[in-house]
Amino acid sequence: MLKKGSKLNSILTGSCPRCQQDSMYVNPNPFNLREVLKMKDKCAHCGLKYMIEPSFFYGAMYVSYGLNVLIGIGVFAVCFFAFKADVTVTFISIIMSLIVLMPLVLRWSRNIYINMFVSPERKQD
Repeated sequence: MLKKGSKLNSILTGSCPRCQQDSMYVNPNPFNLREVLKMKDKCAHCGLKYMIEPSFFYGAMYVSYGLNVLIGIGVFAVCFFAFKADVTVTFISIIMSLIVLMPLVLRWSRNIYINMFVSPERKQD
């Protein structure tokens, strides 16, 4: 489905952005809330250190904000225009969807952020 070596594969699977062989997270299940942000120090396959510099992933907060805005706009459009729901139901739907998707958004934002700075390896022919 997703081609290894693409940034999209690394973002959606949470794999190492360089080799895409190993998961960046201690627990691959994002809904285990105790370990949602626990990351390995480095990739077991290629040795890439995930924390590129101290406090590296603080920048992922801005990516998270953008993802939450996109989700909110999407839920608003579906509720308000497709289902003709009133504003209260639409607002509650947005809040509930953001709460339910929070673990995924946290990981996706980190995945997107590290993929902005690390390029995948290219296979040598």
